[in-house]
Amino acid sequence: MLYYLFDYLESQFNFPGAGLFQFITFRAATAFILALLVSAIYGKRIINFLRNQQVGESIRDLGLEGQIQKAGTPTMGGIIIIFSTLIPVLLLTKLDNIYIIILLITTVWMGLIGFLDDYIKVFKKDKAGLHGKFKILGQVGLGLIVGSILYFNDNVTIKEQLPVAEQIVQENGKRQVFGEAHKSTKTTVPFFKNNELDYSNFLSFLGEGYEKYGWLVFIFITIFIITAFSNGANLTDGIDGLATGSSAIIVVVLGLFAWVSGNIIFSDYLDVMYIPNSGEMTVYILAFAGALIGFLWYNAYPAQVFMGDTGSLTIGGIIAVIAISIRKELLLPILAGIFVIENLSVILQVSYFKYTRKKYGEGRRIFKMSPLHHHYQKSGYHESKIVVRFWIIGILLAVFTIVTLKLR
Repeated sequence: MLYYLFDYLESQFNFPGAGLFQFITFRAATAFILALLVSAIYGKRIINFLRNQQVGESIRDLGLEGQIQKAGTPTMGGIIIIFSTLIPVLLLTKLDNIYIIILLITTVWMGLIGFLDDYIKVFKKDKAGLHGKFKILGQVGLGLIVGSILYFNDNVTIKEQLPVAEQIVQENGKRQVFGEAHKSTKTTVPFFKNNELDYSNFLSFLGEGYEKYGWLVFIFITIFIITAFSNGANLTDGIDGLATGSSAIIVVVLGLFAWVSGNIIFSDYLDVMYIPNSGEMTVYILAFAGALIGFLWYNAYPAQVFMGDTGSLTIGGIIAVIAISIRKELLLPILAGIFVIENLSVILQVSYFKYTRKKYGEGRRIFKMSPLHHHYQKSGYHESKIVVRFWIIGILLAVFTIVTLKLR
């Protein structure tokens, strides 16, 4: 809203300083600070409200140190993250930008699924929460919506770099490096020479004209990634500050990628896929990062509030959608490696237990407990040490992800 106000003031009255709102970097920095302040200042009021409403976490005794003491800690704190993100986004972004619209849909959609799950757990006293099939249905539904918009909407395009022989110097003296904007199912692949993969190539066995069916693969990949990473974030949210801090690291790197992908100069310089209008996501992403860091003030050990599924499902969904929008989803297994490891630890534990029970008549375990962070708790590590070490690993993975842009 403020973007349009200051745009009007500058165009009509040449209002001093109004031109700053034309710069993505200025609006992104402002969004980060505003989201952090809203989350940190008003978060305490929301926590007190949740406590007064007796929205406390129900704790199962899993034999973990300090676990029982957390019973009654306010949950559904993901509300703080959502509102702290939406306020600066509504104020500072171009609300007609297709990528902002997609992210707003994602935030509200996943927030509602998570809220319903937490509501059933807290107020209906059903520890299972929303039935798993309904969660999956909601995630698949979002994947269909996001994938369809990204493929079929005319405002979602990419520009590919022209061969040197085809580049020309324009009348204004600038070199035309990129071709015309067009629809594409291409994405970024780490470690490969050309650094790109076209999803439609998976259908080349169909023969001539197979490209027009590329949307089927693209939407399927979108559904899979949204489902996997929203659940991955959910599983990671098991000890104080782990999911929040890890997500903040991931989000900041995605913000860097979004800014570069939407900037024609840096896209050319770094040889990164240029996606027109995607730079606007940087404002949203930094607002989201600010909200996460502000929430971490209360979620760090000892946590005064838990995000619940309201937060964790929303965080995972937003991260997945951002990555898909800037065509960096295949970097997520590296960048969001913490989520992947947590997910895999559960899959391996359950699969091995079922296999050994069938083969030996007695289930056996790989880890002392899954997800992985509980394994280290069972091994005697304090949860704050586990969290910090996971953050360090997350930072290393983030740096490595950035480096992959040049590892070809």
